[in-house]
Amino acid sequence: MKVGIPKALLYYYYGPFWEILFEELGMEVVVSDDTNKKLINEGIKASVPEICVPIKIFIGHSIDLAKKNVDYIFVPRMVSIYKGEVFCPKFMGLPDMIRHGVEGMEDKILTCHIKSKNDDISDYRNYIDVAEKLKISHDKLKKACEVASEKWYRFREYNKKGHHILEAIDMVNNDIKLESIKKYDNDVKLGVLGYVYNMYDGFVNMNVIDKLKDLNVDFVTFDMLDENELRKYIDDMDKVLFWTFSNKLLGAGYKFFRENEVDGVIHITAFGCGPDSFLGKLFEIESDDTKVPFMTIRVDEHTGENHLQTRIEAFVDMIRRKKAKAVMGG
Repeated sequence: MKVGIPKALLYYYYGPFWEILFEELGMEVVVSDDTNKKLINEGIKASVPEICVPIKIFIGHSIDLAKKNVDYIFVPRMVSIYKGEVFCPKFMGLPDMIRHGVEGMEDKILTCHIKSKNDDISDYRNYIDVAEKLKISHDKLKKACEVASEKWYRFREYNKKGHHILEAIDMVNNDIKLESIKKYDNDVKLGVLGYVYNMYDGFVNMNVIDKLKDLNVDFVTFDMLDENELRKYIDDMDKVLFWTFSNKLLGAGYKFFRENEVDGVIHITAFGCGPDSFLGKLFEIESDDTKVPFMTIRVDEHTGENHLQTRIEAFVDMIRRKKAKAVMGG
């Protein structure tokens, strides 16, 4: 039996877990193609106009999997992974949105409710609905979750040692031994903020990570930080945001701006994202208060790569000039 996993949204955080989980359950796992213009256009056609770009892309990936003749497409209902916080409502309604909103998907969606007290979503009880749909015993499900959890924790260990998510996935898949924390050697270090599906989908962000590498810029992302660091500046707030991953970005942003460990901050956001409208304004305020340079990269299905390249180069050049001027005492 073939189970398809869309290469979108939280695939870039939980993909290493879900792929192994279904393999251990005896399924043939099919991952959708990398995001491309045709795939995005399919998602746009099947989506309501008001929905945000990442959801349109996820729908496009789901359609791509349906064309690959998978038996099921795995679309989990992400509810909560932190007490008192939830996922964006679009995540919670995603299985229904695709099942009832995209033609031919009524019997294709394989879903479950995922609730946890932390990032670890490997509790087998989260996937009982999946096991029952696939006619798999609870014992087999438990064992599969344990094996998948072990791989996911290794992936996160690499990630937290300074390797970005795509590097960490590659290291785990190829059993590369983790030697030490990744060192930063370049003259400019940036904090890069953005949801994993914006930062690590190369088509969406037009390979911003590779562009930073080409400019000899070091960078750190929220996923490289320990949860305690992410909560350091927000646990004492009178009221945090409703959404867990937005709070992760907020905590990382406060750390970047206030601890003087980066030379500038870039926020990668997708057009139409409600939570990011809050975050963007909070980051602007922090930049004004701390004088740490800040730039927003807002992407949509029409953003041009040349425009993005120019903006990033100008931002990095400005930071280098500012540092050089400081060294000269000007």
